[in-house]
Amino acid sequence: MRILHTADWHLGKTLEGRSRLNEQAEFLDELHEIVEKEKIDVVLMAGDAFDTVNPPAAAEALFYESISRLSDKGKRPVIVIAGNHDNPDRLSAASPLATEQGIHLIGYPTTNVLTITVPKTNETMKLIALAYPSEARLEEVLANEFDERLLRDQYDEKICDLFQYMSGKFEEETVNIAMSHLYVAGGASTDSERPIEVGGAYTVRATSLPKEAQYVALGHLHRPQDVKKALTKARYSGSPLAYSFSEAGYTKSVTIIDVKPGEEANISEVYLSSGKPLVKWKAKEGIQQVYRWLEEGKDANAWIDLEIHLTNNLSIEEIHRLRKWHEGFIHIRPVFVHEEKTTSKRRQENLPIDEIFKRFYAKQTGGAEPEQELVQLFLDLISEEEVLEGESS
Repeated sequence: MRILHTADWHLGKTLEGRSRLNEQAEFLDELHEIVEKEKIDVVLMAGDAFDTVNPPAAAEALFYESISRLSDKGKRPVIVIAGNHDNPDRLSAASPLATEQGIHLIGYPTTNVLTITVPKTNETMKLIALAYPSEARLEEVLANEFDERLLRDQYDEKICDLFQYMSGKFEEETVNIAMSHLYVAGGASTDSERPIEVGGAYTVRATSLPKEAQYVALGHLHRPQDVKKALTKARYSGSPLAYSFSEAGYTKSVTIIDVKPGEEANISEVYLSSGKPLVKWKAKEGIQQVYRWLEEGKDANAWIDLEIHLTNNLSIEEIHRLRKWHEGFIHIRPVFVHEEKTTSKRRQENLPIDEIFKRFYAKQTGGAEPEQELVQLFLDLISEEEVLEGESS
């Protein structure tokens, strides 16, 4: 049996107001191609199909169209669980229609273990499909008072007990898989995940994942990674696109699991090429270096976080010019060059008045140097003030 594990699509998510829906559609086209080329028998989607509990209509349309295409009219089972970003009621609302196509949409955590018949291999999968298990969605208060350590232990114990109970329904002649949307302690996170651990309280120990499962498919962390210290093979497939600049340079992928009943699973990755990369530019040589990169066509199809070293503020016209030249600029952050501190510090009251003004201006603007016209205007105002004081005395 060949299983594809994916997660954290976050359909409808934007990047500082920039739509990513076209990139997400490209990924789902690529995913369909992978599923066909790799002869995938089952698709597991481990939560966060959407980015918000009230996703745009276009994002929902893309989701349902894509999972319908993946299922190939019921020939390939597709199982989707809700993540912390998803509305569990909204996700599972289409279940009566979806089930007819071999699609299982699971909104709330339950102790039900799915029995999935896989037509292409004539095998059966037993699947623990534990949707995001928050206290609210479990409808259970785990601690009467907020004590982080107590809540963490109670939460971990609860999830461990759920896995242990459901693992008891595994069978020797079936492929036995678990899937959930959790934060496992020790995982490498990024800036684009909405925290679910509440300062460390909603975390699960790696050893609490069900060792009876041949593989545990996880969602929530956006960086593809194996779960260390787990008692069985467990992995985050990661998000298909980079959703924050903290993910710049990450290679995105989906995970493929080859497994037979009673045998150890073999894990492999298929790397993704869809979507724009997120890159960071550090222009230590100033604005001219940025223009040189633009002329060279550097990162022409990317979203860019620009850090530019300056002595003066960029004008609004200059910022508009940069954004017009390359539509991918998301952040343009000036870093002002500070003068090196002299070894012998002079007392400020002994400095010329124009030097005092320049230092004050630099402090207020984060290091910018005032134009000479502005300095002269300040000196003229000081002179006028002195004249007025002399006339009144």
